[in-house]
Amino acid sequence: MLRKLFDFAPRALTLLPPEEAHELTLKALELGKIPFADMDCPALKVAFAGLTLPNPIGIAAGFDKDARVPDAILRLGCGFAEIGTVTPLPQAGNPKPRVFRLRQDHAVINRLGFNNGGHQAALARLARRPRNGIVGVNIGANKDSADRIADYVRGIETFYDVASYFTINISSPNTPGLRDLQDPAALNELLTHVLRARAAEIAKGKPRRPIVVKLAPDIAEDSVGAVISQLAGHDVDGIAVSNTTLSRRGISGENARQAGGLSGRPLFHRSTAMLARVHQATEGRIPLIGIGGIDSGAAALAKIEAGATLLQLYTALIYEGPSLIWRIKRELAAAVAREGVRSIADLVGRRSGEWAARSLDG
Repeated sequence: MLRKLFDFAPRALTLLPPEEAHELTLKALELGKIPFADMDCPALKVAFAGLTLPNPIGIAAGFDKDARVPDAILRLGCGFAEIGTVTPLPQAGNPKPRVFRLRQDHAVINRLGFNNGGHQAALARLARRPRNGIVGVNIGANKDSADRIADYVRGIETFYDVASYFTINISSPNTPGLRDLQDPAALNELLTHVLRARAAEIAKGKPRRPIVVKLAPDIAEDSVGAVISQLAGHDVDGIAVSNTTLSRRGISGENARQAGGLSGRPLFHRSTAMLARVHQATEGRIPLIGIGGIDSGAAALAKIEAGATLLQLYTALIYEGPSLIWRIKRELAAAVAREGVRSIADLVGRRSGEWAARSLDG
């Protein structure tokens, strides 16, 4: 019965303004009003940067900005959770309205601007939770920070004892100038300081926490090689591809020209082609998280075949509800059986060359 209610919930929630619907969803998860997921198929077990996960599905950053429901996300059947993006100081984000549904495109445009309660509020919640499951922390910089690199270093230092891994978010389009940190010279400086902060924690006898860097899908094609060279040179543990896009190709409707980052189905092709190019450029040596437009088992499988070891969803859950997580896992398990391989990991990157050859604009 509870699963049927959850299937109906997306239709009911679309009657509310987007941010009100999001808050209601978080409150329901905080209250434990969620159906428990079935046991995962062993063939979906994956390894990522030294971590072992029961399945490759997670919910992307932005859903649980303040670490309110990471354990509820795991109970929904996700193999991992990621909180954030969280900044050192609390910030309100951009003026409302700042989230816009594009129902006909199964998409969303947002210009939230890293609205969150800051490091200390999220840390307090993470410190209280049991150390069960994989929970990553996505860290960013305050909009008005005088030293954005120092903000990322503070994120490593603050959350080191409670994070399973870190995602360095330098790809949101909604904080002016943030994407400049993807410039190879700036990226080199950022990674030097972030990895130095991790080394200092390891020197204290603490475990090595993986560092993932999250990229935009809008990096100029002639710059991708230089960016990947920096990431590989610093031996990052993973790359997330991708954040939202500024492209408006192929969308329509009254909200189509709103400012902000576009997510959902229209992002699928661009983000998957970019993912495959990163997989090709790294020769598969750096594990990837595939994000953007995953709204079915077929889309999830395509991401994996393009090079993703892990997957993250968000926008599709607005339209499909949490049953999408369970459907995708069933379809991935069926793909493993159909292809005659032992694990979903055996399908990673097998069509990355095909996807990498495609135009980013389809």
